[in-house]
Amino acid sequence: MSKGSGYITSQCCGSTEIELGTVYAAEMGISLFSDIDRYTLEDAVVTLSYHLQVAGGAYEEVPMGIFEVSEANRKAKCLEIKAYDYMVRFEKAFNGFEAVGNAFDFMNLCASACRVELAQTRETIEVLPNGSTNLSIYSDNDIETYRDVLFYVGQVLGGFFVINRSGQLELRKYGNQPVLTVERKHRFTSSFSDFITRYTAVSSTNLRTQTAEYYALDPDDGLTMNLGVNPLLQFGLDETREQLCRNILADLSVVDYVPFDSDTIGNPALDVGDILSFSGGQADSTKIACITSNGVKIGGRQTIKCVGKNPRLAQAKSKNDKNISGLLSQIEAGKIGIHTFTNASAFTVADVDTKIISIEFATSEDNHAQFFGQVIVDVDADSVTRTAAAAGNVVIPSVAVDEPEPADPDMPGVVGNTEEQTVAVSLPVSWTEDGQAVITFTFEFNDEIISIHQPVETWHSGKHTVLLYYPIENVIANYTNTFNVYMRVSGGTADVDTGWCVASVSGQSMGASAAWDGTITVEDYIGRTGISGGLWVRQIVDHVAFKIDELVQRNYSDVVIGRTALGAFAMPVDVDGSNSVS
Repeated sequence: MSKGSGYITSQCCGSTEIELGTVYAAEMGISLFSDIDRYTLEDAVVTLSYHLQVAGGAYEEVPMGIFEVSEANRKAKCLEIKAYDYMVRFEKAFNGFEAVGNAFDFMNLCASACRVELAQTRETIEVLPNGSTNLSIYSDNDIETYRDVLFYVGQVLGGFFVINRSGQLELRKYGNQPVLTVERKHRFTSSFSDFITRYTAVSSTNLRTQTAEYYALDPDDGLTMNLGVNPLLQFGLDETREQLCRNILADLSVVDYVPFDSDTIGNPALDVGDILSFSGGQADSTKIACITSNGVKIGGRQTIKCVGKNPRLAQAKSKNDKNISGLLSQIEAGKIGIHTFTNASAFTVADVDTKIISIEFATSEDNHAQFFGQVIVDVDADSVTRTAAAAGNVVIPSVAVDEPEPADPDMPGVVGNTEEQTVAVSLPVSWTEDGQAVITFTFEFNDEIISIHQPVETWHSGKHTVLLYYPIENVIANYTNTFNVYMRVSGGTADVDTGWCVASVSGQSMGASAAWDGTITVEDYIGRTGISGGLWVRQIVDHVAFKIDELVQRNYSDVVIGRTALGAFAMPVDVDGSNSVS
């Protein structure tokens, strides 16, 4: 072996922060002095062991892993080899989209399909918090390989996957119990952060509701782990989903690590996921750290590190992500678009349904949309005649009268003085006043009247403004949808001037090209033409208009066969003909 050429690197996280569900492959490289060129080393298996001399002179063998050669370069006197562990075997297309089972079932499925042994038994996995819960793969997912399946299973179990030194697939979880204290004399260089990485919340996107669900501890003053869209966390009751996420948060809450980077004299027994404590120098012996990256030089130094974010710097972003997570998930699911409408002509509405708004739109996905509208209406209500009885009392004052001779002896006149009298009087009264017009709005979606919701306003004469809203459910993708609004006035008329109607339909994934929905508009114009017997019909004009947005030439034909009768005539008229257009 060429001195200083051998190395083994492994990791369970990226270069910046703690991760869940990772499936990183370990890499091995070595240069050997060899001029033998008659062997093909591709896919050859390399087993490395470290022999450590212990007290008494005996040697203890420490396995360093099993690797498969992926690249071998021959030089004059040297053979350069690069190999990876069995994790690369899971880079195999996955086609089990209907798979159902618990976490171990998925692990066993992947291991069997990719010819890798499992390090843990079913009993070991099923006793974990989420280990016994039945899972199912959501149909709308980005799973391409078995490695992707392991990633999502690792998230559900709150850990990560590695290939151990025996070549077996092993689930590991973050812990808080140190396995070794690295003293100052064992470190060549070291760098420790002055903050502690810890997590107090998880966020997971729910595709059904298209929102990001947020679960946190109390107090929520740490980092947020974003699980993204996990297809194994989409089915089941809301309570089950919440319990799964809270179990993941419980596993993640043990993360309380100090990020560091150190070169040490080397300990072949250390592996990713091991918890360390440090003493001496700038190290704080009361804090712990996790090995997230491990690099071993054969015959040289060992580089270990722990990555992590500063909760203070990331807290504002985490809380902002929590507040707008629902909107972000909608934007990721599809573009939010809007179709607008403004009336270009004025019209007068009476007691007949009049179309005032019409919007056509199309989407690229099956989803929902919302209609908003505002209409200014100038109402002229019919005058109303009112009648009533005016009632009151009339006072007749007293009057002094002489005693004349009565003209008729049988009808004596008034003798003496009359007293003041009060008489009750009732007179009919009528007048005209401004009435009230009833305005009814009717919604129509794809030629179907929406009868369950029809806004109604009752107004006197004058200008009024009405706001309209309706949620549009079950919008079909790649189909021309039409939303109409009709207006009807009883008890008067209403004028809607140009630009007084402003409306819109908004939703996700809008803006797709409207596909022809198979609708053909036919209009008949009948004029005056003479028919023997005294009937005159001028003209009959049939107009057929349609459009097919395709580059392929297609033919259209229609045939009318049979007897067509005109009412009020004893003899029917036979019509037999055909028309064709292309």
